[in-house]
Amino acid sequence: MARTIAALIRHGEYSQQADTPSAHQPYALTVQGKTDVHNEVDSFAVLLDEHSLAIADRVDSSNMLRAWQTAMIFVEKLYKHEMPTLQIDSYDALAERAVGSVANMTIQQIEKIIVEDPRYEEPPQDWKSNSHYCLPFQGAESLIQAGVRVAEHLQLQMQKLRAEVSVDTVKLFVGHGAAFRHAAYHLGILEFEQLAQFSMFHARPVMFEYLDDGSWRHIGGDWKIRNASNGLD
Repeated sequence: MARTIAALIRHGEYSQQADTPSAHQPYALTVQGKTDVHNEVDSFAVLLDEHSLAIADRVDSSNMLRAWQTAMIFVEKLYKHEMPTLQIDSYDALAERAVGSVANMTIQQIEKIIVEDPRYEEPPQDWKSNSHYCLPFQGAESLIQAGVRVAEHLQLQMQKLRAEVSVDTVKLFVGHGAAFRHAAYHLGILEFEQLAQFSMFHARPVMFEYLDDGSWRHIGGDWKIRNASNGLD
């Protein structure tokens, strides 16, 4: 049977609002971010060619602009490498962890609201990077919950791909570092203790093979050693 491989791609650098933990910011890639994505696609195309891997004709992207722009650069540049894909499909399911009704407020504003609301306990010091902590606001989710959402999407899409292809094929998923990392935990690729150690390089694919028995294995691409004090990746 043909091999089916998921390439998880964290978006390029974008114009992120300072001291703001919401990853649902609607901003575009920076000039440097676009340059980095272009460079990573060239390296990725060489890898695909060396291993005679086909590209799935649909790329799955987060709905965030920075992810869509990253996916578009991959599609356009892979076409120039004679590796065409046909369409980008955008999904809320691939979004980063939601912080709910305090989206795009600063860290200081969020913590002040929590402290001043008698219904809520003070959040732990590491609340931004704590995998299990969920802000007490409507629409918020924990990193673990975001990982479940992304893992379910990956599992479903790769099951479909496995039933469709007859040659070794890579499907691109463009999204966000923390959500992908926690999805990898739910898929049995990372241990829980590794979540605090790793992030993802901007636009550099990390590749996982989806196996016959529904399990996954890491086959290519390096994790980035993560700055544990920064929960905004």
